[in-house]
Amino acid sequence: MDTHADLVFLDGQVVTVDADFSVASALAVTGGVISAVGRSEDVAPLIGPRTRVVDLRGATLLPGINDSHLHGCAFGMATPPLSLDLGHPAVSSLGDVAEAVREAVGRTPAGQWITGHGWDTGYLDECRLDPSRTPSRRDLDAVSPDHPVVLYSFSGHATWVNSKALELIGIDRGTVAPPGGAIVADETGEPTGLLQEGAQALVQNALPPLSRQERTDAIRATLATLARLGVTSYTEPGLGPGGEGIMRGALGEETLDVYRRLLADGELTARVGVLLLPTGMASTTAEFARGLADLDGPGDTDPRRLAVHGVKVFADGIVPNKTAWMHEPYVGGGCGSLCVGGDTDTERTSGIDAMIRLAHTAGHQLGVHVTGDRAIDTVADAFAAAMAEHPRPDARHYVIHGDFLTAHSMEVLAAHGFGVNMNPTIKWTVADMEEELVGAERAAYAWPYRDAIDAGVRVASGSDAPVTHPDWRQGLATMMLRESKAAGRVSGPEQRIGLAEALRTYTIDAAWQDFADDWKGSLEPGKAADLCVLDGDLLAADPRDIPTMPVVLTVMDGRIVHEVPAPGARV
Repeated sequence: MDTHADLVFLDGQVVTVDADFSVASALAVTGGVISAVGRSEDVAPLIGPRTRVVDLRGATLLPGINDSHLHGCAFGMATPPLSLDLGHPAVSSLGDVAEAVREAVGRTPAGQWITGHGWDTGYLDECRLDPSRTPSRRDLDAVSPDHPVVLYSFSGHATWVNSKALELIGIDRGTVAPPGGAIVADETGEPTGLLQEGAQALVQNALPPLSRQERTDAIRATLATLARLGVTSYTEPGLGPGGEGIMRGALGEETLDVYRRLLADGELTARVGVLLLPTGMASTTAEFARGLADLDGPGDTDPRRLAVHGVKVFADGIVPNKTAWMHEPYVGGGCGSLCVGGDTDTERTSGIDAMIRLAHTAGHQLGVHVTGDRAIDTVADAFAAAMAEHPRPDARHYVIHGDFLTAHSMEVLAAHGFGVNMNPTIKWTVADMEEELVGAERAAYAWPYRDAIDAGVRVASGSDAPVTHPDWRQGLATMMLRESKAAGRVSGPEQRIGLAEALRTYTIDAAWQDFADDWKGSLEPGKAADLCVLDGDLLAADPRDIPTMPVVLTVMDGRIVHEVPAPGARV
């Protein structure tokens, strides 16, 4: 019997992310599993004639990165050539957006839809300098009078369209927005072309749905990007009937079937966990109950490669839209609200309580999109109430985003073994802009990593791509520095955490969210050989240099899925 390893790494910084955050110098892989971790001289005897040997030369070997909140199909659809890139710094003004649309019109057949993704009022000069100025259909009409245009904001919680699109969709001054949504109107009552939250479904449902081939191409593009970044696992946070009206159905049921096909064909180069989406960004309890009852199961797939963990619920909106439900008013007034059907806060609170209770009782893990402090308290209390009424071992419910976690919500989450999924690259992107919305003190506090970890809450990190690029290296730097993208200013230094804590959020604690921390997420014998090699010594690096440290090798299940020879790490 051949006892030699298939793959051996020598003479590096092997950051195990085990309970002690121990660092070894060598690691061996046999049959897709880590077979040894230790000193180079201890692992060297496992080298045989067929063993691939990687001389790390001081480079860093990490567990494969787990982006625990990433819309894989949507990310592929939101990036060129499938969509216009409207993110900062690609565009920085309304004029830039118009020019990008004008160029697209010149190469798009008459009558076809033009789509783009990534704009944000905080980085459009006209809107930044004049907060009352918002994107309008008229900004697009001059360059695209005949092509319908649909432009998604970076967050996915607002959509900007031109007059042709409004005409085709049938939106006018008499159109009523769905519950929890808004059709923004001007002073005369005419739609401006800006739709928020649940009202976006009016646009989405009018667009031609993605073809199966488009979904496949989008996911393939995402998988290629993630392999280059060292990402070996990610969570698709919401696929199901509620996603049919989001990004042309990128979050719809057929997307899950495409994942099954890619796995069967051997093309799935990352492990994928899924939350099912019974309803969209706004719904009633009755709609949610019907959607929950109609959900498909995971299918006959290897649960270590493609698994359905639970369901996703939308509780409120986002701070940039002033639709996150806050205890204290936004700058300029208003506190937002829950995006659940109901005429009063009391009715909406009752609705979210019922939705959480239904999913919990049905045995699902719950991931709840919730950003405002009042909404987070409401959701945390609903988790606890559901657990008290229907006790379940190890449910691992979690709040998604959790921008303004309160001391109360942290206490409740920690006491019941629940978690939070935060987004450091969103913090890096919007920190400066949020000061104009909630004031400097609250903006600095947003995404309170230090407080959450100290309170005993399990914290995982995700990019929320396509909201941000899925670059965990920038995420590490942001958690350690709390610096912003636009100005490089520090935002909430008291919420900084160290490298070891930050890495855990992308590895072992993200694996905990997946119910998989016993077999992935750290470099220990017997665990899955999901690996990422970073050129250079991460442990000694200045945090500001981490985002530029190259990923030179990615291994998933013992198989190399990305490789770039580099001066430091000889692979």
